[in-house]
Amino acid sequence: MTDATLDRCLAELLGVEATAIPADPQALAEWLAERGLIRVSVADPAGFVMAGRFLARFERGWAVMFGVPPGPIFDPGEVGAAGAPLEVSVLAPLELAPVARRDGRTGGGRVEAIGIAGAAEGRMRAVELATAVAGKGLEGDRYAEGAGTFSRRGGSGRDLTLIEAGALAELAAGGVDLDELEARRNLVVSGIDLDALIGRRFRVGEVECRGARRCEPCAHLERLTEPGVLRGLVHRGGLRADLLSGGKIRLGDEVKAVD
Repeated sequence: MTDATLDRCLAELLGVEATAIPADPQALAEWLAERGLIRVSVADPAGFVMAGRFLARFERGWAVMFGVPPGPIFDPGEVGAAGAPLEVSVLAPLELAPVARRDGRTGGGRVEAIGIAGAAEGRMRAVELATAVAGKGLEGDRYAEGAGTFSRRGGSGRDLTLIEAGALAELAAGGVDLDELEARRNLVVSGIDLDALIGRRFRVGEVECRGARRCEPCAHLERLTEPGVLRGLVHRGGLRADLLSGGKIRLGDEVKAVD
């Protein structure tokens, strides 16, 4: 659980209510990632200075610090002039430079393939129809059963994963040719920009979803596939989404934003 004074400091930095800050550290990391941010701990808190706002923990709680030398500018823990901090962290962008969006299409998409795997690291099985369960995932898939490799981390965006067919085509053009389901995403779609669905509600056939964040590749995916997948799918690994309603998803179903 996060500290109440830390929640208030994060809320102050981000301009939100403290109640919006997730209590679970993993959920907080994912919540920040959805906003293009990461919280980074500083190795030497006692000697840290920065000409900007940062977070510092003292014996009595957290404060937002500023200046060289620094002092508290938001002090819910009433730390005052408490000496050297015990812990320091900063909010940093996930990317040092903005990542260019593609064409921004939010309608006219189509489901080209549907895949589920019954167990973590299990082979993806192609199906023509899948049943979506709100707040869980696709029936028969490891994440719907809470048995996925990353299920224990909790947080949003674990119900459904999607990837663009065009991303797989670009990967193949670079010399890494995967079967359409080897990327281990539930849905392969075409005709839509998945980045444009982040933070938005969208429909896949009769099922309503919400785009949570990018489904970036990782070393685990490359280990299950082949070298070059990690580098080739950076920022093209697809979309993680929450299922807001249940229903059927079929091959050929339309994919489009609804808000």
